[in-house]
Amino acid sequence: MTVVLIICGTACTDSFEDMNTNKHEATEEMMTYDNLKTGAFFSQMQRNLVLFDDGTNLSSDYQVAQGLTSDLYSGYIAPTGSWYAGVHNGSYYFISGWVEKTFTSGFSSIMPAWRSIVDIATEQELPEVAALATVIKVAAMHRVADAYGPVPYISYGDGSLQNNYDPLIDIYKKFFEELDESIEVLTAFIDGNPGATLLQKYDMIYEGDVTKWVKYANTLRMRLALRVVYADPAMARSEAEKSVSNTIGLISEVNERATLKRSTNLLYYHPLYDIAYNFNEGEVRMGASMDAYMNGYNDPRLPAYFKPAQADGGFHGVRLGISTSVWSRYVGANISNINVDNSSTPIVWMTAAESYFLRAEGALRGWNMGGSAAELYEEGIALSFEEHNVSGAEAYISDNSSTPAAFTDNAEGSSFNAAAPSNITIAWSADESFERNLERIVTQKWIALYPDGPEGWAEFRRSGYPKLLPVVTNNSNGSIDTNIQVRRIPYPQSEYNNNLQGVQTGVSHLGGQDNGGTRLWWDKK
Repeated sequence: MTVVLIICGTACTDSFEDMNTNKHEATEEMMTYDNLKTGAFFSQMQRNLVLFDDGTNLSSDYQVAQGLTSDLYSGYIAPTGSWYAGVHNGSYYFISGWVEKTFTSGFSSIMPAWRSIVDIATEQELPEVAALATVIKVAAMHRVADAYGPVPYISYGDGSLQNNYDPLIDIYKKFFEELDESIEVLTAFIDGNPGATLLQKYDMIYEGDVTKWVKYANTLRMRLALRVVYADPAMARSEAEKSVSNTIGLISEVNERATLKRSTNLLYYHPLYDIAYNFNEGEVRMGASMDAYMNGYNDPRLPAYFKPAQADGGFHGVRLGISTSVWSRYVGANISNINVDNSSTPIVWMTAAESYFLRAEGALRGWNMGGSAAELYEEGIALSFEEHNVSGAEAYISDNSSTPAAFTDNAEGSSFNAAAPSNITIAWSADESFERNLERIVTQKWIALYPDGPEGWAEFRRSGYPKLLPVVTNNSNGSIDTNIQVRRIPYPQSEYNNNLQGVQTGVSHLGGQDNGGTRLWWDKK
């Protein structure tokens, strides 16, 4: 009997400890883990969401992953390199090597690192670490899916070398499922471990602050919710309202925005500096659409975004699709260069202003966003000014007369001039239509998002705003409508070479030809 009691007592004690341990609360032993196994993979994911020169990735990697596609199509910048006499991505003639990196960086760097983290975290019973990695995976891979459409995502890592592509609607449902689960796990971790950090030594965004990560994840869910609003309004509203009702909430202050900043643990060189100043004496400049909107609005953020042209001190951009025999005119004294410091300008993943513009649009649609559309819209503008250390937000917000300006080419002459792209004013007007106020919100969000080309381009395709100046010359051979503008980039040739069956499933799910004129699933307006 004594032996039985001893055995029972030991077993019961072990069981009692298991039953009375909060599964969401990290034990003292867990909190002492140095996360060596997952830390390097976590840093790898952060270094590959937006590429930059860190000694492994180069500024040229950023250029072919983003700079020569979404950055151009967003209207933020224009190419001024003399490559191919102007017959290239900037005029809708896709160069094969310029549409590869967006795809390959996601599948060579983001997805394998995430898979490793999830496997290790599962082994170590650290679901919160897996959740954190999954948030970054969604942030990175929605950029890939939004550029191409269907991609191999849901069954990634199942051992198949020839991955079939998933329909974009299924990918977005998976994004929401993953964000919902990650936010739930991380919220529970915060509740069980007040003040605790995760992967602090390896986190180059929030230094292990899990509360800020949840706010980022909620704001990311809001971003993706509005992305699908014209394809699935019910799903969009449901996911958006989840983010607002979460106990931790969304990004609401400048110090909560997601940025990579130079530090002792992160020495980097800003890719836009290299591209604008070092590559062949400069290969991009201010875009014509930015010229039209920011000059028309007399926007105080202009000198924070761009440098005045040396010739006359004004701010002047370049149109996409120009053809000239003297490209030097567009990298010389007549055109505005990008105002970016090589090492101190942060690489921004998500602004605080975007969070308020997202909520403003939701409120305009009648969703429960915790404030009125007008209040949230105006707060978004104010925060954008704050993020760029610029004064004058109050006067700008109340400006009910300024509109975008006509574009005048300041380098070559009138052949590239264009009428004003829109007549939308800045000040909120409750008396105007839903569509006019939607244009207001998205236009100001677009200005605040600069220089996030992938998001700026996605917003234009999703909503039709801001109204962007079309290309001067369209070299797509009829596959892209000049006025509708480019809707996606084609799949990389490497997929046709190495995964023909897979990419063929992608084209079938796309519902159109593999070219720049085919609309994505969410591009329904």
